[in-house]
Amino acid sequence: MGGCPDRFRDVHSYELAVARALMGAQSAGLVITDLELRVLRSNVRPSMFGGRALSCGSLVPELFAPEDMAEVEDRLRRVVDEGGELANWQVPSPMPTLGARTSRPCFVSLNVLRLKDEQATPIGLVLSLTDVSEQWHAHHRLELLHRAADQIGSSLDVSRTSQDLADLLVPSLADLCAVFLFQSVLVGEVASAVAGLEHNPLLCAAVSSQRAWPETLISPGAVLPALPGTEEVLRVLRDGDPVVLDREEHEHLFEDHPDLRTLLIPCTERSQLSAPLFARGKALGSVVLWRTDTTYPFDAEDSRLVREIASRAALSVDNARRFTREHRAAITLQYSLLPLSSTRAAAARTAGVYVPASGAAGGGGDWFDVIPLSSTRMALVTGDAIGHGVQAATMMGRLRAAVRTLANLDLPPDELLTSLDDLVQQSATEATRGLGEVGATCLYMIYDPVTARCAMASAGHPPPVVARSDGKAVFLGVSAGPPLGVGGIPFEITEAELEPDSVVALYADGLVYQDGGDIKEGMEQLRTALFDARRTPAIDLDEQCRRIVARLTPVTARDDVALLLAHTFMRYQATTLPVGSSQPILKWSRRPAR
Repeated sequence: MGGCPDRFRDVHSYELAVARALMGAQSAGLVITDLELRVLRSNVRPSMFGGRALSCGSLVPELFAPEDMAEVEDRLRRVVDEGGELANWQVPSPMPTLGARTSRPCFVSLNVLRLKDEQATPIGLVLSLTDVSEQWHAHHRLELLHRAADQIGSSLDVSRTSQDLADLLVPSLADLCAVFLFQSVLVGEVASAVAGLEHNPLLCAAVSSQRAWPETLISPGAVLPALPGTEEVLRVLRDGDPVVLDREEHEHLFEDHPDLRTLLIPCTERSQLSAPLFARGKALGSVVLWRTDTTYPFDAEDSRLVREIASRAALSVDNARRFTREHRAAITLQYSLLPLSSTRAAAARTAGVYVPASGAAGGGGDWFDVIPLSSTRMALVTGDAIGHGVQAATMMGRLRAAVRTLANLDLPPDELLTSLDDLVQQSATEATRGLGEVGATCLYMIYDPVTARCAMASAGHPPPVVARSDGKAVFLGVSAGPPLGVGGIPFEITEAELEPDSVVALYADGLVYQDGGDIKEGMEQLRTALFDARRTPAIDLDEQCRRIVARLTPVTARDDVALLLAHTFMRYQATTLPVGSSQPILKWSRRPAR
């Protein structure tokens, strides 16, 4: 009772049987070493891991690639010195498994335990090695696809999207990568049918390299020249299937064209893979990968992976292309609706600058206008319609047209803004039919050179700043009403003196506020810039306007920038009544413009 059966009493025999079974395994390696990592027993045969065997007397690190030997030895010695274990450490083998279906590198999972004798004295190590190549490559493919979904398509810029694709593939799959796009795609147009490259050439939109890009290889921004044998070269674009070429096959295509061979084949090329960029039934270009330092060539598994990544990237490129087309249309519409950048009226001369937002933001609804009124008066207007793109530009056009119509009725500023508010509310009602969010801000100012005064009203717009002839630059204290479209709140008129030889600046908030900035600080920078501009009288008004915008606007502005400068230069004088006249004669004198 309670004793072990006879067949279980000879434990040592079973331990020996287990060791013999493990040593005879065909799919896993077992290695026993001494404390110096020298092999005592091993079942690792040449057919198992990288085409190498571990014979008795050899050192374990010799099984691995030269670049990994030092790390393998370091980790194994730590187990010898400190005990513990090394579990599931994946190490690349220097060569593919013999007899494997592909030339892809082998990966070995290493598990290590320290051996002790009956007195608990360390005597060596036991290593278990398992081929985990399929699992490693499957994980690598999945990880690369996840990175593609995360990294490609975050920008609506065609060139940036192309560069993201190239950076993803190097060094994960290739040593060199170039993305070629049809020239029409870069400007937002639909790519034509792939019949040749004569009328729609391919352009090198992005490159990536582990090291410096080879000087002889086609450079970023260069147009791909006319190619011989276009049936073979353009097959990847026409058929939509990736093509793998070794160096000999690649050079054969250009054997009669040494210049092209130098331009398209790296001197150390081992293998090339070309995959199309197809989206919504249209060819946008191709992505080309080269392996130079990597010893093994591209294979069918690489082709399938690159094809899937290229398919996803092509949709992002096409989205960026469509945005580029809309952006260009919005900017064209925006510029067509703006007044002349420089005007000259009886009361003042003006200069304006409009800079659309850069990148994905696109053109918005900022505008300015100069409207001549009766009795030598003039109206200065600036506004900002909500949103970006064609919709914002269209709303801006409607508002500008309405302002001009209402100004011709000689409405005071508060009544004009009230009428505009009604128009925006009506447009907001239309927004329920898919027109999107509607709203705007606006500042309307009437300047009378006879009285040298101005009357203005604001609908949620920042106040103007004026640089006087005495050198001071101050903001005009305008009462800011609600933005257009709110409704129900009246607007107030503010009057201020605007003496001759003054420069008044009207602007949209993009000039003084960008994401993450302080609008008060931006307004103070504008006041200082206008003050400095007035101290340099040799520069004309147009140049002053451009310099102020360049000084205050970041390189990548996320909002539109609009600035209108008006320089008053007339002074009117009332004289005595002549005989038989009921109205005084108005004379004006031109003061020198600073």
